[in-house]
Amino acid sequence: MTRNRRKLLLTAVAAAAGALGFQAARVAAPKTPEDPLIAGFKKTTVASVCDAVDQITGKQGFMWHDMRPRIDGQVVGRARTAFLKPAPPDKAGPTLSVKHSVDMIEAAKPGEVGVIVIENGLNVAGIGGLMGTTAKARGMAGVIVDAGVRDVAELRALRLPVYARSVVPSSTVGHFASVAMDVPVECAGQTVRPGDIIVAGEDGVVVVPQERASEVLKLAQEIDDRESKMVPLILKNKSLTKAIQIFNRI
Repeated sequence: MTRNRRKLLLTAVAAAAGALGFQAARVAAPKTPEDPLIAGFKKTTVASVCDAVDQITGKQGFMWHDMRPRIDGQVVGRARTAFLKPAPPDKAGPTLSVKHSVDMIEAAKPGEVGVIVIENGLNVAGIGGLMGTTAKARGMAGVIVDAGVRDVAELRALRLPVYARSVVPSSTVGHFASVAMDVPVECAGQTVRPGDIIVAGEDGVVVVPQERASEVLKLAQEIDDRESKMVPLILKNKSLTKAIQIFNRI
């Protein structure tokens, strides 16, 4: 891509994102009350949610260390999923390779989180500028990709948070076929089911099982509260030891 063409593309993306915001403001309908669980998790820290999932479920709930924010931003919302597998070129044309990913995004409600899993897909992008533009237009909270991401500058211009395990320029076309949407998937070491709550930030990505979400949120809030009370004590004593003894927390 030439420099001028890239500049025009980024300008178009930024203009489209601005237009989406303008139109939304112009035709905004009364907002549906936010799910109190989602609202609560937005006020917690990823680390506290991670600890709470561990203590409540007895299992670590965070995705592998290489699942990182490629476009920064907090992501909290209920999961929608899509799954792709390697396939021969005749079964991996442009439509077949992205069918369920696109269908999932186009069916998403505002605030939901796309979770795209590509089997053995670290060297292929599961989302790029066009899918990202659609996700932004749908009001999705963000996208988590167990694979790569491309068109990073365009996605950044959209301000769509994207977490992925790699950044690569390649696409799925000719190499991967779409298998299913809204099914349980194994994403970076964690099972994600449609409706599970994704909590993601700079510290990583945590999956909260939907049936334990209330318990996890309550404990995460307690952990956050405890740590906030530890800070003044640490500053006063210039030591962590006494705070650990009092609060039994590190």
